[in-house]
Amino acid sequence: MFAFRRARALAWLAGLSFLFGGPVFAAGDLLVAPTRIILNGARGTEVVLNNIGNEPATYRVSLELRRMLPDGSLEEIDPATADAHDAATLAMISYAPRRVVLPPNQPQSIRIGVRVPQGLPDGEYRAHMLFRAIPDARPVESGNGRKDGVSIALTPIYGVTIPIIVRQGSLAATAAIANPRILREKEGPALAFTLSRSGSRSVYGQIRITKPGVAKPVFEVRGIAVYAEIPERTVKLAIPEDLVATLTGPVKIEYLEDNEAGGGTIASLDAVIR
Repeated sequence: MFAFRRARALAWLAGLSFLFGGPVFAAGDLLVAPTRIILNGARGTEVVLNNIGNEPATYRVSLELRRMLPDGSLEEIDPATADAHDAATLAMISYAPRRVVLPPNQPQSIRIGVRVPQGLPDGEYRAHMLFRAIPDARPVESGNGRKDGVSIALTPIYGVTIPIIVRQGSLAATAAIANPRILREKEGPALAFTLSRSGSRSVYGQIRITKPGVAKPVFEVRGIAVYAEIPERTVKLAIPEDLVATLTGPVKIEYLEDNEAGGGTIASLDAVIR
């Protein structure tokens, strides 16, 4: 029965991927689509959740502020210390419901709206929507023979976040790739390079690497962003050991828009990787 439910959920996933023109995020038993939202006006949208587990699951929905660091990680911002730009972001984005109970293989929409205040300065405003699992309440167990009568159980709690970006005014950005190299990390080899950004908005897309005379890409990865608060970041991508030799030498590295954004080239670099 669970295998049948999962097959139906995967078919649903493929349909959403086609509908939204992009990837669908999965974490634990939760599927989320789309994985990134851009609002350019007063018109709202929705995010669709689906539970592919075999038990009902409860999720709390909230908005967070996060800042990108030069290594590409995201640092959470305390709303109490948010500046005027971040405060305006939280004030203009609305969403409902804020708590959902998902039966197995039952989709649920989260409605998202935006109300841009008069006189809002041109720019990009970003918050991150968090879907956090709420574990089921469990009865307190006995101490199983321990004299103090206390037992401890650890329950993992996972969450999914997606960026919600509001763009006000006519915004533009350019990007550049520099210093590609192979790193030897404790966890294994990685491809690293600097991805810089200039302009009034963030950039987002996929990395594609090709070798001279070979049409098929030798390496591709999606979901690479440089947000508007930083001018550049270091991108570090884990690669399998057997790909190191293939990537070494002359290559073409392209940073491309996702298909839903037109698939155009954001930046390109012909380089020799060592």
